[in-house]
This record gives sequence, structure tokens and C-alpha cells, in this order.
Amino acid sequence: MMMVDNVYILDNGAYTAKVELSKATTPRIIPNCIMKAKSERRRPFIGDQVEECRDASGLFYLLPFQKGFLVNWDVQKNVWDYIFSKDCCYGNFSETPLIVTEPYFNFPSVQEAMSEIFFEEYECQSLLRINAGDLCNYHYRKEHPDSLCCLVIDCGYSFTNIAPYIKDKKYKLGIRRIDVGGKVLTNHLKEVISYRQLHVMDETHVMNQVKEDACYVAQDFMKEMEVARQKYPENTVARDYVLPDYTSIRRGYLRELSHTEPVEQQTLRLNNERFAIPELLFHPSDVGISQMGIVEAVVDAVNACPPETHPHLYSNVLVVGGCACFPGFRDRLYKDLRSATPQEYDVNVYLPENPVTYAWKGGALLSRDPEFYSFVVTKEEFEEEGHNICFERFDI
Repeated sequence: MMMVDNVYILDNGAYTAKVELSKATTPRIIPNCIMKAKSERRRPFIGDQVEECRDASGLFYLLPFQKGFLVNWDVQKNVWDYIFSKDCCYGNFSETPLIVTEPYFNFPSVQEAMSEIFFEEYECQSLLRINAGDLCNYHYRKEHPDSLCCLVIDCGYSFTNIAPYIKDKKYKLGIRRIDVGGKVLTNHLKEVISYRQLHVMDETHVMNQVKEDACYVAQDFMKEMEVARQKYPENTVARDYVLPDYTSIRRGYLRELSHTEPVEQQTLRLNNERFAIPELLFHPSDVGISQMGIVEAVVDAVNACPPETHPHLYSNVLVVGGCACFPGFRDRLYKDLRSATPQEYDVNVYLPENPVTYAWKGGALLSRDPEFYSFVVTKEEFEEEGHNICFERFDI
């Protein structure tokens, strides 16, 4: 098989799109949405244009994804047009194959629409539609060639997916989904802060930054709650979060309570919210979502696989996605998994250096595979055989 010189990779997440040519060392991370600001009503900000917005308070989001599936095609098409333009990451698909990611069990109608848009509107010469988890598994297997299996936990924006891979094939009966991701956490943080301190229900952009900057996963939730009940200085959890004013401060930051300088900026006092918000990943029932937490879902996913694969899956757990960036997440997951699995199994939880770009880098590795052209569908094949060839070749 002929080798491919360069491939355009679009990891099309519900929160961010990770995009760049495979020759690059890292992708560009572009918000997958259109935003409108109160201060600049006439102009929509597409993707990373939001950095040009002078006042990002009260940003209104238009999202292409709802509950993890692509539903708003007008918004998605605008974002893609911007991404593929010369202003961003120019894509010339007449020469460059395209790898694009989509969710597990994507609706056939959405799959067909995606194929049509890329082949007919963007005039793609060859296309590979694939799950981000497949790329993560490929990347992991390249880094750990001795492993037979891999259990991919993708903690994304709309939900958390748990997918077992056995000898590079995803085991569909074992795939589990929890309807908790970054979006639920941000919305819950907005509600808690609005109830306790300050009305922030319209401040999704700012509160998302608060979540990213301030939250962490507690190793022992009850013990951490005891600390949070103390008064300063025994309380080592509480912090002040200085909110942005968009003149001198573009992004807020955490500050110790011992800070004695006079405060002119608006601040939030964060205490148990810092660890109680990410706790929803482990206990969704805390906010009335009657589903399993991550650990129970992992055990359930593994139990659905053939028994001989269980030890291999538990010893090759891979965590990716934005929520995996919370400090303490990997250690807590390991601790809870260790206590939930049989003693004779080794448990190993692998957190990559950058869990957000791991799938994109898997795509870059896949593009160098000598077999790469056997995975794609070319424009000629699509024109001859239509959607059937895509359904046959792309195992979504």
C-alpha cells in the first residue's frame, strides 16, 4: 500500500474541535460553537474568534451538538467553513485525505449527512469517519504494543463513554454511556454559585473557566467535607476566585484566603464546590441523574466482555477527554476501581500527558499506517456505491 504524505485530521468534539495536518506535532484546539456577546451584538464569534471579544461576560452559545449528537447543522457548517478557511487551518481536500471523528452509535441519518457534506460540498477525495475512541485505542496500542486489550474512558463535554477494545476491535456489547460530562458540571456549578452567592446563570463562559481553574477530584469525599467545614486556616480547601473584569483581567484566577491586599475586583468564595462538582462523575445520582457512576459503569462494561479478557481490560484502562484534566481524577479512579475489582486482577489507569489531544495524535499515527488507504472511502467509490460503502467500511 502506498504511504500518505499528509492527512487532515479533525477530531470533532462537542466542546472543542482538535484540528491540524498530520505533519504537525500538536493540533489547534478550536471551540466548536458560535458565540454572541451582549457587548457586540452584531458580530457572531466563530470558534477561537472569541479571543477577539472585548467583553466575554454574558456570552450566548450556539452549539452544534446536543446530548453528544450533531443536531444543528447550520452552526456546525459555519464552524467547519471557518476551520477549513485560510484564516484558520486551511484544508485542501482535493489533495489531502480527511479523518473526521464522530460519536459511538451515531445516527445513520447524521452519518449520511456528514459523508455528503465532505464529499460533495468540500470535495473531499478520500474520507475516513471514525470514533475518537478508535483513535485513542490505536494510539495506546502503539505506545503499549504488548497489550491485547484497552478500556477507553472518554470523559467528554456531553457525556462519558466507556468502550472496551479487544485486539483492536471495539466490543459493542460492552460500550456504556453516562449522561454526565463537562456541560453538566458547568451547569451545576452555575446553579450552586447562583444559589449561594451571585447570579451567574448567564455566565456560562466565565463559570466554565472557574470549573477548569478551581475544581479537583477528592480522594476521600467525606474527609474533604470535614476539612471544608472548618474555619480558616484549618480549612485548606477554601479559595477566592477573582472574576475577570475584561479591562485588566481577561481570565479569572484562584487566590489564597491569606491574601491581604485590598480587593477591588469581584470575587467568589469557593469552598466545597471545588470538589463536590467533579464528584458527579462518580455519583450522578447526587443531582438526580439515575445512572451509574464511572466506576460502576467500568465494572459493568468489563463484565459484558468475554471472561478471559477481564484481566487485560483492567490492566489497560485509558482515560481521555477534558474532564480527565481535573487534578486527582486518575488517582481517585484507580483507588475506586481497585476496591471494586477482584484482588487477583492488576488494575492500571493510564492518563496521557494531554488527554484532550490524545485522539488527534492517534489519528496522526494512523495516517502513517501502511494500510491507511484500505480504511478510507474515496470520492469515486462514494459516487459509484453511495452510502452503502461508508456503512460497510466505517464501523461506527
